[in-house]
Amino acid sequence: MSSKNIERLEEKMSGLEPESLRYQTLKAAKQFKLSWIELGQMLWTVYKDKKFREWGYLAFDAYCSKEVGIREATAKKLLQSYYFLEKEEPTILRQLKEETTPEKMPSPDSVNLLRLLKNKPEVTEQSYQKVRGYVLEKGKEAPEIRKEVKTILDESRTDDEDPEEARDQRTRTTVRRMVGTLKSIRQQLTTGDLVPEKLLKEIDALSEKLEGIL
Repeated sequence: MSSKNIERLEEKMSGLEPESLRYQTLKAAKQFKLSWIELGQMLWTVYKDKKFREWGYLAFDAYCSKEVGIREATAKKLLQSYYFLEKEEPTILRQLKEETTPEKMPSPDSVNLLRLLKNKPEVTEQSYQKVRGYVLEKGKEAPEIRKEVKTILDESRTDDEDPEEARDQRTRTTVRRMVGTLKSIRQQLTTGDLVPEKLLKEIDALSEKLEGIL
């Protein structure tokens, strides 16, 4: 982050209460290079509770770019990586917050690669745990993790793979993604009280039917 951006953030912070969520989010953005997890947590709260609307922004993307000073793609990666740790690795997340020094902190890119790998049905648990160790225990950087992931995915593809089995696998992968998307949408709608309870039940019913296919 450039000194100009830091100065801009400090200027915005100067007119806010230090204990407020808005101030704390800007503070986390300033310290981004030292602790992306803190910023990810703050952004997740802002996004989940739609706090940006109270601060005069119609969209979360606009809030991130105009106030916090990060691009949409960066904000999305931070949200996804932080939520992945919160959901899948709560113990590791707590340790990272309390004990890990910035030098040992896994990058958001590495965590995001781990998140994407977990959604690959063709990847064995052993392979996943191997990459998990590289990311969360050794703190290896994204280029090395990306190379390891590519190797695992290449090895999981075989020339003599049964066409019908491959088609079924692709179907299962698509269904899993659809279920994940529905659950994510439901959570967002619930948080904002945007739709009637009846629609939420219909979303739940559709998710259950899709999970039944698996």
